[in-house]
Amino acid sequence: MNSRQSWLPIALLAFSSIVFADRKPNVILIYTDDQGSIDVNCYGATDLVTPNMDALADRGVRFTQFYSAAPVCSPSRAALLTGRYPQRAGLATNAGSAKGATGMPAEQVTIAEMMKAAGYVTGHVGKWHLGYIPETMPNGQGFDYSFGHMGGCIDNYSHFFYWNGPNRHDLWRNGEEIWADGKFFPDLMVAEASRFVEQNKDKPFFLYWPINTPHYPLQGTSKWRQKYADLPVPRRMYNAFVSTTDEKIGELLAKVDQLGLTDDTIVIFQSDHGHSTEERTFGGGGSAGPYRGAKFSLFEGGIRVPAIISYPRKLPQGEVREQLAVSVDWMPTIANLCGAEIPKRKLDGASLLNVIQDNEAKSPHTTFYWQSGRGLGRNPQWAVRDGDWKLIGNPNDTSKKARITNNDARFLVHLAEDLGEMKNVASQHPDIVQRLEKLHDAWLVDVSD
Repeated sequence: MNSRQSWLPIALLAFSSIVFADRKPNVILIYTDDQGSIDVNCYGATDLVTPNMDALADRGVRFTQFYSAAPVCSPSRAALLTGRYPQRAGLATNAGSAKGATGMPAEQVTIAEMMKAAGYVTGHVGKWHLGYIPETMPNGQGFDYSFGHMGGCIDNYSHFFYWNGPNRHDLWRNGEEIWADGKFFPDLMVAEASRFVEQNKDKPFFLYWPINTPHYPLQGTSKWRQKYADLPVPRRMYNAFVSTTDEKIGELLAKVDQLGLTDDTIVIFQSDHGHSTEERTFGGGGSAGPYRGAKFSLFEGGIRVPAIISYPRKLPQGEVREQLAVSVDWMPTIANLCGAEIPKRKLDGASLLNVIQDNEAKSPHTTFYWQSGRGLGRNPQWAVRDGDWKLIGNPNDTSKKARITNNDARFLVHLAEDLGEMKNVASQHPDIVQRLEKLHDAWLVDVSD
């Protein structure tokens, strides 16, 4: 072998290292639906099988005080994708699930639009629920590719809207209605997402995967129904769907690993809000553990969610962060990690990169606000968290852990002393109630401008 030949492998290795170092990371944003606050093994569930979600925590950072910006589907998604409070994003209530529903205003700037501007290929697979006209469907909001349903939920085999109908079929690819009769939608999502990843393996991609599970209808596969057959109703139906969800997450991440992309792919995992206690989910099944509340509630169980970020090449692994963080923070965090330019408009989120890298870093939020739907007396339910103090106006306890009375129209807790939010101390601290209510009023004016 001559000297030129002997140096060739070294030169190629050096070149590939430079290319690898300059590669922008891929991003997969996994957003589960109606998954309870502790319904992952690594969050405390003892009767669930969730090895793939747990593996993300093992090779990433897990948050213990992570919040959704809303306790219900569409506003939480609007906040996630825009980095803004739902009110500022123009969608404070659920979008309609019928064709023609407008949803989140098209002028909002999404993570997908931000990533496209940074040179990324963008894909959406799964649930949308942010608008049902072309300009507010995924391809009108920055996604190069889209597959999934536009309304709030579907039967996973017929792909018809689950709430009412019967003639409301809801399955779309790039704005065109398609049919896949009898095929299990979670399997379809994995196939579509895997195809998107493989087709774009040589270029940076952003994949938004809002999984429609474990939202009702609770259609876990036979394998998992048998696994949990001895559990009581409705936990056994719910658990079967959570483990089905975990299995599907594992299938996509196995594809990412097969393609050699794991180390250079940021995977973000989060539930959209707390578990459902609606009749359609047998009245419950999910768990908020020590927290009070569930979906539709601004008690912790409605808004405190499991959340993990993994990026093996650059971020810590197997670590836990207790700082307060919120779903609106993902947009600036992704921008920070990927070198994307943050949209030139007011964001309510802030990058979590310092917190992720340093357990001693301070949360970017000292105060955060929520307002959603109807609560006590059918008035809007709202909440302010300022440090460990939390004030809920017109609370709604969908977990029914304790009775709400007219004396609870302002419900004050100190979370460090009462994490379960079982004792209202508003009458003992009228000055704090007044201060937090003024903060809420000022915030409402700000986000309404």
